Amino acid sequence: MVRQIIHIDEEKCNGCGLCATACHEGAIDIVNGKARLTREHFCDGFGDCLPNCPTGAITFEQREAPEYDAQAVKKAQEEKKMEEHKHAHPMGGCPGSRMMQFNRQEPEGGAAVYGAKPVSRLAQWPVQIKLLPTRAPFYDGAKLLIAADCTAYAYANFHEDFMHGKVTLIGCPKLDDIDYTDKLTEIIRDNDIKSVTILRMEVPCCGGLQMAAQQALQNSGKFIPWQVVTITRDGRVLD
Repeated sequence: MVRQIIHIDEEKCNGCGLCATACHEGAIDIVNGKARLTREHFCDGFGDCLPNCPTGAITFEQREAPEYDAQAVKKAQEEKKMEEHKHAHPMGGCPGSRMMQFNRQEPEGGAAVYGAKPVSRLAQWPVQIKLLPTRAPFYDGAKLLIAADCTAYAYANFHEDFMHGKVTLIGCPKLDDIDYTDKLTEIIRDNDIKSVTILRMEVPCCGGLQMAAQQALQNSGKFIPWQVVTITRDGRVLD
């Protein structure tokens, strides 16, 4: 049948992944660093992905394409949630993913003691968004740090300036190939979260993490203080 469907210009695409995140039907994948419409029967033709493309690589076109299959989309979404749920409850899986909470004590003399020997400020385990449970004791009254994993390598004082006193959630929207929005929504909605800091790199693909976190805050129905901090590739906080 001839119908409206999206077209992705791979020459313009920078592989940021924002369109894949915005497509709730799961029609778009990142293949070899470029966005691609891999499941035409998942594309409803409404174009939720269009306003999220920073390079204007996505447009509408009328052409021969399979009919939109709502049942197939629903089945795929349910399978995805089941898979995420399985990873969110790792107690029966890999021992290295089992939930832990660390109660770190300040030594005599306070933080100044750390000048000679830096210490970890990690408050819990696991830290990967795709492995974290949606409910856990360490979320109670927590300040969340939702960080792109590259920020820990780019910014030298990551533990003291950002992780200290927070529960840390890290991920990479480009490499993980999942939409964090639903899971982050559950974490914020179902726990006593006091604030959210979104820490991203200046590169375009980090926009997917920021968008997922902001959408989760909105979907939670809560009014929680939040901020976005951007780190440059050479390790500075972008003003």
